[in-house]
Amino acid sequence: MGLLQCALPCRSEKGKESHSNHLHSESSRSLYSQPSLPSVPSLTLPSQLLEQSSTIHHRCISTLKGHASYIFSLVLAGKYLYSGSYDDEIRVWSRDPTSHDNIYPKDNIVAVAGGAVKSLVVLGDMLFSAHQDHKIRTWKIDNDIHPRKYECMATLPTLNDRFLTLFSTKNYVQVRRHKTCTWVHHVDTVSALALTKDGSFLYSASWDRTFKVWRTSNFKCLESMSNAHDDAINALVLSCDGYVYTGSADKKIKVWNKYEGQKKHSLVATLEKHRSSVNALALNRDGSVLYSGACDRSIIVWEKDLDGGDGHMRVVGALRGHTKAILCLAIVSDLLCSGSADKTIRVWRRGVDRSYACLAVLEGHARPVKCLTATVDGNNEESRSGTSYLVYSGSLDCDIRVWKFWAPFL
Repeated sequence: MGLLQCALPCRSEKGKESHSNHLHSESSRSLYSQPSLPSVPSLTLPSQLLEQSSTIHHRCISTLKGHASYIFSLVLAGKYLYSGSYDDEIRVWSRDPTSHDNIYPKDNIVAVAGGAVKSLVVLGDMLFSAHQDHKIRTWKIDNDIHPRKYECMATLPTLNDRFLTLFSTKNYVQVRRHKTCTWVHHVDTVSALALTKDGSFLYSASWDRTFKVWRTSNFKCLESMSNAHDDAINALVLSCDGYVYTGSADKKIKVWNKYEGQKKHSLVATLEKHRSSVNALALNRDGSVLYSGACDRSIIVWEKDLDGGDGHMRVVGALRGHTKAILCLAIVSDLLCSGSADKTIRVWRRGVDRSYACLAVLEGHARPVKCLTATVDGNNEESRSGTSYLVYSGSLDCDIRVWKFWAPFL
């Protein structure tokens, strides 16, 4: 079955159960809950911890079934939703949860790669996927043929990149005590991908503690920032004004920029408030507010210091409510969605005086929520009083749930 209402969790795969918490390069710390942050003030007032009134409507409208393993990544593009899983599969679904295309998903596997699919991004007719086998793959999207099978256009680093860096000793970097590799290679799981606003460049982050920059027109690796962190990089986001934010298991968020005339990115600032692994980052549309989620069960809100004008972020406070580690974040319009190891999704909205309200808690997954994406509901009837949204959540229970959420205007 492909589309069910409040479906039961899928079966466990023999031999894969031991990997259910393999969400970190060296341990499963990202699922472990750590103490919250007493030094950071809460932005959710007691009366706002759960603002579920008669004017807030939400429900699970469908469950997309087909994956037989843990779902690690989701991305929306055009009429479609793409999902990536631990068993190397990439599937495509109609973003319309009522579509009959989602009922029988046996033909919706569009690619099978060589490692778990950790991140997905789409640029035009190209789908980029990041994998646990240390590689990035580029797929040619073609949804007009059935059954759909996408052509693999390139595997990054490309053969040309590998050949050109092979013969000079200056192109080699030490990756372990007695092992070297050319700088164009990731040598551990590629954990995050992000595209620049104009689509010219692809950024990748890895558990090997590096992030790299690739040109999307020819897939050439342009830059590698080695030892960017002291531990695995779990998250990466880009702002519209050129700043790069990386979140790591070393408990830090680092801010980078490549100023005019520079050949490489340089470190602008280090944001230190979390006391455990940073698992997720999200930026609002203009890049003035950064959200970070970690194992300390808190979402820290950072705001750009407008007086400084140097891109530095300062702590405003924390959003609390989840009872276990924060694993993923997504922004749609003025809402922030957070997914947690506590199996729930929370929807937050900023109010006046920098306070936040938790508008809803979405419950239904049987295991931790690993990935989220959201959009304004395209089938929503015009309303003068509010907006309807669709939230898509992927979980270690192997299901994708689609939630419809309506909230009034502020």
